[in-house]
Order: sequence, then structure tokens, then C-alpha cells
Amino acid sequence: MGQCTSVQATSPATVKLILPDGGLREFSWPVRPAYILGKDEQASFICDSDTMEIDQIVTETATDKELRLGQIYFALPRSMLNRPLKAEEMAALAVRASGALAKASGSKKGRKGTVAPLVFEMEEEIKEEKKKGGERKISGKGRKFAPGLSAIPE
Repeated sequence: MGQCTSVQATSPATVKLILPDGGLREFSWPVRPAYILGKDEQASFICDSDTMEIDQIVTETATDKELRLGQIYFALPRSMLNRPLKAEEMAALAVRASGALAKASGSKKGRKGTVAPLVFEMEEEIKEEKKKGGERKISGKGRKFAPGLSAIPE
């Protein structure tokens, strides 16, 4: 989407197709959209993620053109063809692609992890307390701040 790259250095290059239901199909050879769509060609089309930009017209990848290895494509409903892509639609497509790619990489690696919350130092509050004469002694790097967030499963 836009200037994003879709090549993953750790895996062999494949054509990645994000399906409307959030699924992912991968092809290890250059494939044509006509082959992928088959009978669904009247209802949907294939779009290259690099050509998609907010408020720009959504275009179809030619059905006789080979899809490039290492590239992400979307199967989209014909109703989206030749009209500007809204920011909300772009966000939904990004979430769909992210979910599909995460599922695929999670199943290959066989593990799921979590992301721990960040801990921030509150230096501005420390400086203000020093200016006021501070009711408590401040030592070390300062007071730690842990946001009230829980871990997010990947």
C-alpha cells in the first residue's frame, strides 16, 4: 500500500493474495489474475497493494499480466473498482492484510507471543518537584511510569 514493501527477507518470495474473508493464498510461481479468479472474475478483481493510495482510484491488475513474486495483492469486490479509496477502507485492508500475514507466519513458526507494555520515565514531573522544593527525596533516574495497558497477543 503506497510506499510499503512487501518482501520478507526471511522467507522465499511468493505471490501473496489477501482474500476478502481475511484469508491468505500464496503462490511460489508467477501466476495470472485470470487463473486465480476463475469464475469469480465477474464479481471480484485483483489489485496490487503498491498501487493503492488514499483518495486515489483503485485499479485492476490486468488479468493476463503475471503477478510478481514477493508482492502483496488484494482480491476486491468489483464495486471498489475505478473509484477513490477512502481512508477507512485503506485501514480495513491494512488490518485484513496484517491479520492474514500474522496468521500465516504464526502457523509456520508454531508460536504466539505477547508484547509487554512500555515503561516511561517522567522527567518533567521530576524537574517540577525539584523546583517546588520537593516533599520527597528524588534519586536515581526518576519515577517510573507504567501505563495501565495489558499485554497484546500477536
